[in-house]
Amino acid sequence: MNQYDIVVIGAGPGGYVAALRSSELGLKTAIIEKENLGGVCLNVGCIPSKSLLKNSEIARTLRKNAKTFGISFENLQLDYAAAVERSRKISKRLCMGVASLMKTNSVEVFEGHATIQQGKKITVQNKSGDSTELTAKSIILATGAHSIELPGMESDGDRILNYQQAILQTRLPKSVVIIGGGAIGVEFATIWNAYGVEVTVVEMKKHLVPNEDTEVSVELERMFKKQGIKVKTGSALTRVEKTEFGVAVLIHSENGDSQIDAEQVMISIGFQPNSSEIGLESAGIQIHQKGWVLTDEYCRTNIPDIYAIGDLTGKIMLAHAASAMGKIAVEKIAGLNPDPLNVNLIPHTTFCFPQIASFGLTEDAASEKDLPIQVKKANFIANGKALGIGENEGWAKIIADASTGIILGASLIGPEVSEILPVLTLAAKNQLTIQDIHKNIFAHPTLSEILMETV
Repeated sequence: MNQYDIVVIGAGPGGYVAALRSSELGLKTAIIEKENLGGVCLNVGCIPSKSLLKNSEIARTLRKNAKTFGISFENLQLDYAAAVERSRKISKRLCMGVASLMKTNSVEVFEGHATIQQGKKITVQNKSGDSTELTAKSIILATGAHSIELPGMESDGDRILNYQQAILQTRLPKSVVIIGGGAIGVEFATIWNAYGVEVTVVEMKKHLVPNEDTEVSVELERMFKKQGIKVKTGSALTRVEKTEFGVAVLIHSENGDSQIDAEQVMISIGFQPNSSEIGLESAGIQIHQKGWVLTDEYCRTNIPDIYAIGDLTGKIMLAHAASAMGKIAVEKIAGLNPDPLNVNLIPHTTFCFPQIASFGLTEDAASEKDLPIQVKKANFIANGKALGIGENEGWAKIIADASTGIILGASLIGPEVSEILPVLTLAAKNQLTIQDIHKNIFAHPTLSEILMETV
């Protein structure tokens, strides 16, 4: 009875999209999830954080820019708990939608912890301790990753937080230190700062969002400081001590040791794969020394008919990347001819204020490789829509091949750039040139006109 064409382990954006695509192709499909359908993204990640960021946008406008829009009031009250409650309702609604999609598409859902056995067998143990055995022709691993915990500084949900605890917390700290200036760190800095929290971001590398173009990082640091967010780069966390009033965060930089006192600290320095205790070793699946599952461009592991997708592979830890991998894996299993995964065409978006969006080659990377490129750039300060909405700082930069004009990458910082970027990734995928972008007619007034001005 429990024999399937494909069994997906993990129901995050990679897993549930894979299961739906499998069902669409007429394959008998099951999906296993030990916690919540939708995974981290829908429950305690991408979706609720964007809800909180919308609330923070409104809070920032009312607290800092109300006079600009001709608005005045007395005794402004901002209920952060209500913002968190709204985010939970949105997450619950989307997760219920995923459950409905599974049912509508005849994907069987099993709740519990999955362990791979030899011969493509999977044991599912539910919370009551009862076990069910499934057999699959093909298995897709989509178990994701979890936050790194530092020895002696483990999160307690009170004074030391990880991102999941931070996103569920209904109270606002008076002050907070964020360890890690990546996407999660700068998004939480944006949220808390908008509500008046005293925020300090500590990043070990030379700049915030260190994987982005250096110009983007410098611009974000400038804007953060303008908003009152303290930024300490080139600084490493050495210790967190709990005090009577909160925490003492000790950091080290080239200037020596220093201490930051705050009510709370959030540590967001990276992720580890959820690859233990699921039977990878007994199945003979090759993993990186840090636990990431090794795969090829079609998401295949070294064991025939076992695939791995999403954060578990450590290739690119983004929800939409996991979804793309899920489709590739299923279509390969089904005997179709999917395009291999091209990480250079996957968009990166960070929803801090201002937003950041990028893909492909950066100007820094091109310089390091000594590649012949054209660099085109334009500022939002001349964009009519940006002026109209009161967000005219930032710019767009496009990198193109010097001889052909084919778009190789882009880096944008400014208003709603996450919505603008797909134009460029679509162009790059189809090898369009900056001349093709220039010939396109953009609606006026729109933020997307920045691309026309850029080229």
